[in-house]
Amino acid sequence: MSGKNWGLEEVNITSKSFQAKTSRGEATRQKLLAAAEEIFGTKGYFRTSVVDITLKAGVAQGTFYVYFPGKKDIFEELVKELSHNLRQEISQAVTSVKNRMEAEERGLAAFFAFIKEHRNLYRIVQEAQFVDEELYKWYYRRFAQGYIKGLEGAMASGEFRNLDAETVAYALIGMAEFLGRRWVLWEEREMPQEALETALTLAMQGLLPRVKS
Repeated sequence: MSGKNWGLEEVNITSKSFQAKTSRGEATRQKLLAAAEEIFGTKGYFRTSVVDITLKAGVAQGTFYVYFPGKKDIFEELVKELSHNLRQEISQAVTSVKNRMEAEERGLAAFFAFIKEHRNLYRIVQEAQFVDEELYKWYYRRFAQGYIKGLEGAMASGEFRNLDAETVAYALIGMAEFLGRRWVLWEEREMPQEALETALTLAMQGLLPRVKS
């Protein structure tokens, strides 16, 4: 089960941000993105200013513009980076799994672990629909793209029933998102094992091939 089935492979997206060429420059860029993640997540996009981000990052305001032309640019870059990092975490978690069922279990666990460390992801992505609707759609389509491939592979091999893979992918993504809200975001706790097993049973009971009598 390869990592690419969870959407790790890259996609070309136009970006106006400056790509740092030195380790020091990249460290500054990452510091700005980390600050933006926290500020956008707590204050929201429209109430956040570039000054808010630079103060949080401990970076001069002029330095900000070396890396990002403006507030919208760092917001877009942040959504892309969070998307990539989430997909990478899931991809690494499902490396060398024995079957698709195990991939689903490890993938969900990795998703919840990422949300615990990046609690502001929910608000940032939801605000994207008002800041840049195409970016908002891209976030979910990009995540679903690799997921669909993995589901199609499981269906072709007989592990899962032959259903519409895109519909299944979005249904499972929705399930994971709201389970994350319920326990990780609202209660700030680990996803209960019982809840994880229940969700997997619910999904798998409908996906596993029917046993013919």
